[in-house]
Amino acid sequence: MIATAILAAAVLFGLAGVPVRARLVGDPARSDTDLRRFDAAMAVALAALLAGAAIAAASSTALTGSRLAAAHVVAVTAAVATGGYFVRAVLATGGIPTRSENFDDPDGEPPLRGGRVIGVLERTAIAVSLLAGWPAGIAVILGVKGLARFPQLREHHASEQFIIGTFASVLWACAAAGVGHLVGV
Repeated sequence: MIATAILAAAVLFGLAGVPVRARLVGDPARSDTDLRRFDAAMAVALAALLAGAAIAAASSTALTGSRLAAAHVVAVTAAVATGGYFVRAVLATGGIPTRSENFDDPDGEPPLRGGRVIGVLERTAIAVSLLAGWPAGIAVILGVKGLARFPQLREHHASEQFIIGTFASVLWACAAAGVGHLVGV
């Protein structure tokens, strides 16, 4: 139960960071470096919470019934609500240009629009498929995503953004689902 509480704290912490990040984005005095630092700090803090939840889950007794179901819901919510920080931090580390650095793209838009919504759906589907005991679902999810994005992947920087962002998103969803699985073992 402690692991579930730590995951819930991670969800709340991640959601509390959303308005802070929105203020940073809306402040013209802030630079992309400030946003990258914020995302990196949040990613590190959330990864520490996820690791703490994994340790607590591994060292506690297994949950069953409605408690296990609640822990799985919290794990999926953690994957969805906190994964964006991790993905943005990894993309920044990988040298993927930010919106303001995409001078080749019209209106400074990144080559792959809609990535936030797709990432949320992707992390949800991956975490649910893993917790449901269907790891082959990851292949289906990534196959559908790849087919849907295929026409856009020839654009400048699109393939790098797609691959790095997808791997980071999948890794985060697998980690959160792993903690959710550990509470039932």
